[in-house]
Amino acid sequence: MTLFPKAVAFRAASCLCRDMQVSAFDFELPPERIALRPAVPRDASRLLVVRPGEPLEDRHARDLAELLLPGDALVFNDTKVIPAQLEGRRGRSGAEPVRFSATLHMREAADRWRAFVKGARKLRAGDRVTFFGADAAASDLGAKVAEKGEDGEITLVFDCAGPDLDMALMAVGHIPLPPYIAARRAEDEHDRADYQTVYARESGAVAAPTAGLHFTPELFDRLDARGIGRHFVTLHVGAGTFLPMKVDDTEDHKMHSEVGHVSAETADALNAVRARGGRVVAVGTTSLRLLESAAGDDGLIRPFAGATDIFITPGYRFRAVDLLMTNFHLPKSTLFMLVSAFSGLDTMRAAYGHAITNGYRFYSYGDTSLLHPSRESRLPRKD
Repeated sequence: MTLFPKAVAFRAASCLCRDMQVSAFDFELPPERIALRPAVPRDASRLLVVRPGEPLEDRHARDLAELLLPGDALVFNDTKVIPAQLEGRRGRSGAEPVRFSATLHMREAADRWRAFVKGARKLRAGDRVTFFGADAAASDLGAKVAEKGEDGEITLVFDCAGPDLDMALMAVGHIPLPPYIAARRAEDEHDRADYQTVYARESGAVAAPTAGLHFTPELFDRLDARGIGRHFVTLHVGAGTFLPMKVDDTEDHKMHSEVGHVSAETADALNAVRARGGRVVAVGTTSLRLLESAAGDDGLIRPFAGATDIFITPGYRFRAVDLLMTNFHLPKSTLFMLVSAFSGLDTMRAAYGHAITNGYRFYSYGDTSLLHPSRESRLPRKD
């Protein structure tokens, strides 16, 4: 099938340039290919092995151990999704109450969050707002609008802080399902478990690192028996991951920042893996982006703590990651650009065409892939 019938024509050499037309990453996806629920069990999901220049291979997530080599190391993002979708109202003196929806996306302090707000034009700095849960027994949560930014972004300062705020969000918040799921069904009690990895431990994400949703204790046992290492980093995924690109050229796009952490212990362990000839396998684009943010031009990973807005497009040379496990992404998204940078745009066109034709399930609750890098995308290793 022709996966990119609407894509603009471009020279092969343009794949080596950072600035490209966003339309080059467009494709048509039948709505029935969008997964609304995860596979059961999780590791029963399908896995497409992509090796540039070689035939595609249809496998399952449970086969991952035999697709890797002893001495390889998986890197997981252990961020934990919080109920960051809030329903609020503003009660300005002398005015009718106004209702709005907010999605928290970056914590700036113990009591302070940035949020994307549907209905932000109705709010102004200094407004008092109240968030309420579906359960009438839950206490309302108060906040003040501290700042207004662009594109519906505001900064909220809550009436409580730290663990007290976390508990309040658990009471009044909803799991922020991706818009392509939320548009087709409502959140329910299953999503609080389904939209969370089995190893999640660091609260702060508003979107799941979805490549990790395929792992089960049984799969971990198979990986351990094979001699595959396991390491953890933290990148708190923000709602910006779902925002559509509003530019025509990738050079004009600005990524939203996300906060992450790579410990010195983890950095040293991963450098040692590569020094021994093993491969660093990023589980998800979030792990990859954090590792690439922490790596230098010499390919060494260093401790990292702070925000990253790294934007990876074709022409990027990967420094720290040798393989990538990732789900199937949206057309014209920064994530489809990233996988095209890793394995090659033509390779990923063919892979996505194969996935669509053969009934793979797409997006957050969908199937997954194991990507090998193209020769052009790799920074030469100094083993």
